[in-house]
Amino acid sequence: MKIQKEIVLPNPGQSFKLFKPSLRNNFFWHYHPEYELVYVEATTGIRHVGQHISSFMDSDLVLIGANIPHLNFDYGLQTEYRQIVVQLKENFMSDAFKETPELEAIKVMFDKAYLGLSFGGKTKHIVAEKLKYMQDLNHFQQLLCLLEIFQLLANADEVIELNEQDTSIKLFLNDKIRMGSVYKYIHAHYNQTPDVNKVAAGVHLGTAAFCRYFKKQTNMTFTDFVNQYRITQAKTLLLQDKTVSEVCYEVGFDSLSYFNKLFRKITGENPSQFKKKHRIATIYV
Repeated sequence: MKIQKEIVLPNPGQSFKLFKPSLRNNFFWHYHPEYELVYVEATTGIRHVGQHISSFMDSDLVLIGANIPHLNFDYGLQTEYRQIVVQLKENFMSDAFKETPELEAIKVMFDKAYLGLSFGGKTKHIVAEKLKYMQDLNHFQQLLCLLEIFQLLANADEVIELNEQDTSIKLFLNDKIRMGSVYKYIHAHYNQTPDVNKVAAGVHLGTAAFCRYFKKQTNMTFTDFVNQYRITQAKTLLLQDKTVSEVCYEVGFDSLSYFNKLFRKITGENPSQFKKKHRIATIYV
């Protein structure tokens, strides 16, 4: 479960790789020297880029800089989903960026990509349609379409920086703690009572030291992280034929009132509202 370096090979005859990965049953905590633009449509999922961990609803569009550790966006998804990924070398059009003023905005965006950039609103919708459309184009047309996408993103107001500092792999290389082990344990025990003492022992740290480490790496306490993971799983179950009460106990909560309160705090709406609002949504492969 240790962090892995992904070897990225561009498509034949191209300077980038455009593909539709499907890894939902694999925990792929990884990094690569290539930039990555990922778009995913899913009922709900986990976004883990660098130190940032949160959940997304309906869809997500993120630009990730070189060597930034991240988890595959389809990890653990239980519903149908669609994913499109573009990976391009760290020096993609480097000389062109230096010599072409028209590309300055794109260059500035790429310089900030080490933070992880999440795009929303109208920008996300337009870019998603272009990513779907470009799959049927020839190589040159795909390159032009990709530049149009980057120009749209570079001038977008609907963007959030996911991290506050550099989280590239150089900061993790000497780290003996394996986040994969933590994820694996939480995924197996989130509906019970995950024991922080067992997790700490599994990564060879005392409980207090592990809690400090975990908070530093994720900006969350272990308990907050587990609760967010439970709510993410609850979203999926609510969109199946299960009642709010059934979901509450299935994801490990003993109190329905606390579940409702925490769900609203994390998502902005209570479970019943969420179920009514999103139950009719259809996600296509």
